[in-house]
Amino acid sequence: MAEISQRKRIWGWYFFDWASQPYHTLLVTFVFGPYFASVASAHFLGAGLDSDAAAARAQTMWSQALMISGLIIGFGAPFMGAFADRTGRRRPWIAVFSLMYVVGAAAIWGMLPDGSNLWWGLMAFAFGFIGAEYALIFINAQLPSLGTEEEVGAISGSGFAFGYAGGVLSLFLMLLLFVEQPSGKTLIGLDPLFGLDADAREGTRLVGPFTAMWYALFMIPYFLWVRESGPATRGARVSEALGSLWRTVKGLRHRLSLSAYLGSSMFYRDALNGLYGFGGTYAVLVLKWSIVSVGIFGIIGAISAALFSWAGGRLDKRFGPKPVITVAIWGLILVCVTVVSMDRSQIFGITLSEGSRLPDIIFFGCGVLIGGLGGTLQAASRTLMVRHTDPDRPTENFGLYGLSGRATAFLAPMLIGLATTFSGSARIGISPVILLFLIGLFLLRYVTAEGDRGPCRVSR
Repeated sequence: MAEISQRKRIWGWYFFDWASQPYHTLLVTFVFGPYFASVASAHFLGAGLDSDAAAARAQTMWSQALMISGLIIGFGAPFMGAFADRTGRRRPWIAVFSLMYVVGAAAIWGMLPDGSNLWWGLMAFAFGFIGAEYALIFINAQLPSLGTEEEVGAISGSGFAFGYAGGVLSLFLMLLLFVEQPSGKTLIGLDPLFGLDADAREGTRLVGPFTAMWYALFMIPYFLWVRESGPATRGARVSEALGSLWRTVKGLRHRLSLSAYLGSSMFYRDALNGLYGFGGTYAVLVLKWSIVSVGIFGIIGAISAALFSWAGGRLDKRFGPKPVITVAIWGLILVCVTVVSMDRSQIFGITLSEGSRLPDIIFFGCGVLIGGLGGTLQAASRTLMVRHTDPDRPTENFGLYGLSGRATAFLAPMLIGLATTFSGSARIGISPVILLFLIGLFLLRYVTAEGDRGPCRVSR
């Protein structure tokens, strides 16, 4: 077999981001999440709750799904990373989790618009989401082998940019051809394709099978062009993987910069996931947007994410990832304060005239920053992790990174759920993400910009 060039290998790695991004763009944030919120709130409204209580109940259910799936992802990630490093193989794991992605996404079709099987929709979503996040751990572990330390920042940023471009295209196609407006027509006035029933919201529900087929198609370049870079080791045992993982965890006390970084990213990435997970539902429940409006908002956010991620990768290459992360977090904090401080009738306590479009304009601006700064933050975070990664155990180290991003993944949904329940307001419920960003920013002060080579490292 002809040897695959490094350039083609990098492009194959990029295609994972292109293939997988629709789970986050279409399902978590801009189509299925808002669809679930609208169906659930209408169901609870019909059950006798008032409008605010129904919206709060819907948001609480969504938070529970994200919380439970986050716990499963977080606590399984380090072990699987350690086991993969012991066997020397990652592609078989990626294949298994890809199957989970496809099955879970496709099953979302079965959640009916009458609210009779809300838990089916949540379980299907969670199953696929777990597969998507586990696959990402193994993909991230391949980043150090794709270029020099000076190159991986730009590679990481370009990968996220390419992925967000895929998210934009997939969302664009869903809105133009499938997702029905209240009129029963798509954004460009068509009936949903393939004879889909607008009254049964089949155009919107197709988002699950569409996401599954998109992933299956565009993962082909990855599996064709990305090969294992190290030797395989047969007969790896669970006990050996656990022992390796335990030694790595114990060794964190000698790696102070890594420990601080894992703690910092644990909080700020949880906050970012909270923004992604509840941004679309906020628009539906607080601003009363239609799913099509949320989708347009998503296109704007995803385009900005692609552009910002690419530009952020260049800034990362010039200044390093830590300053890029710091600026992105401060920008997202300002966005969160703005979002929590407005609804249809007021902003920062200033009463608006009835029917004012100012909240819509401001939230669209927030969408640009959420998408752009969020993409930049994720790309730079991946680069900073590379600077802290043991080249002999990259998947295990990225498993710990996955744990730091998911060990408290229940925290943002839980805090949002609690804040929503006690305040009775879906708007106020978003406020805990501000605290999580601030904690992450504080811990980032103790992270050495150059990783384990920096002056804060304590030798073993």
